[in-house]
Amino acid sequence: MEYSPRFRLFPSTTQRESLEWTRNIVRQVYNNALHEFNKIPQDEGTLRQRVWQVRDKLPQHKQQWTELKQVYSTVLQKAVERIRTNINNLGKLKAKGYSVGSLNWKKPREFRSFTYRQSGFELDKKSGPRDRAILRLKKVRGETLDVPIRLHRDLPEHDSIKEITVKKEPTGAWYASFCISTEEPEKPEPEDIDAVDTVGLDFGVLNFIHDSVGRSLSRLDLADERERLEREQRSLSRKQYESNNWEKQRRRVAEVHARMSNKKRDYKHKLAHFYATEYDAVFVENLNVKSMLESDGNARNKAEVGWSDFRRILEHHCDKHGTHYVEVPAQGTTKECARCGVETEKPLWVREHSCPSCGFELDRDWNAALNVKSRGLSKLGVVHSEATPVETATAVDSVSVSASLVVEAGSLCLKERAQASE
Repeated sequence: MEYSPRFRLFPSTTQRESLEWTRNIVRQVYNNALHEFNKIPQDEGTLRQRVWQVRDKLPQHKQQWTELKQVYSTVLQKAVERIRTNINNLGKLKAKGYSVGSLNWKKPREFRSFTYRQSGFELDKKSGPRDRAILRLKKVRGETLDVPIRLHRDLPEHDSIKEITVKKEPTGAWYASFCISTEEPEKPEPEDIDAVDTVGLDFGVLNFIHDSVGRSLSRLDLADERERLEREQRSLSRKQYESNNWEKQRRRVAEVHARMSNKKRDYKHKLAHFYATEYDAVFVENLNVKSMLESDGNARNKAEVGWSDFRRILEHHCDKHGTHYVEVPAQGTTKECARCGVETEKPLWVREHSCPSCGFELDRDWNAALNVKSRGLSKLGVVHSEATPVETATAVDSVSVSASLVVEAGSLCLKERAQASE
């Protein structure tokens, strides 16, 4: 499987100018390649063949555009091949029902990265103080740059680094993303899995997650950051467009956005790491997020929660730690009784499940999480008793965990609170 860890770069002023120059040259190569690609009829070959046809013209362009000789060859090739990747991504969005157009030329602020493939770079871990190293990039404006990099965590075991993408964020900070291939750990066979070592997750808006064990994990409180974002955006709207003051304020707005995104991403990674390392199988709802966002009411909170992003992160951690990740249909998990299976209509404001058939009473979201677990066990093929999820529910009380307590990956507060309630 592939990993893409990202690390902060600390270029000097001169190095920053060289990186900016290279980024702009690569952007122009992409725009020129897109122009040439659009002139090729579709019946002259497959998408790959047409893109490769444009890429093969790079040696000719170097004779006329001498500045291209100061950029590493694979960087230019990846810029052209990005056309194929972008078109394939548009096709995937279209298949999901999104309305997509065609590729457009990239403005300077819209094109923020360039990629080295297989060669042209070197990571020197022996240079620099603790947690620091040197990333050596060849032919950046014709020179080799030794850029300091902060390795805040160890790289996974790997044979070689396949690619390095150097990217400038809207805040002005530079990062390097490493593409590394490692062996995927083996997952336990379904017949060897105990139902107790599995968990079902129900996604919510009031609470971020309610699992089948009884934990209720709250959402991150970003009210202060949102208020600051509104203030900074109001200030930006009063600046003259693209003036020096406007650019300074734009970076302030970008920094607030980045801080909020980093907080949400960090929280999701910590939760995903905990569930992936604590259980042999994790079951989640296969929500149709697109239709939920298009429906009336609470769209902002639904979008801010980021269910799709969390499922992607959770699946990555499960693959990384050898845990089964299973998505089950979400229809009826809230209405269906986890004990007898009878469906009961509940308006959104009713937060308790009370079955009129068997008398089973439980928190609404907890009942849904038990149904997710039951469906997941059946889909994965784990041998279990039909009453196991409900027996688990009646054995412990619901535990509310604040988002502020999830302080580190595999947070101990999740384990300690669950054990205290047993």
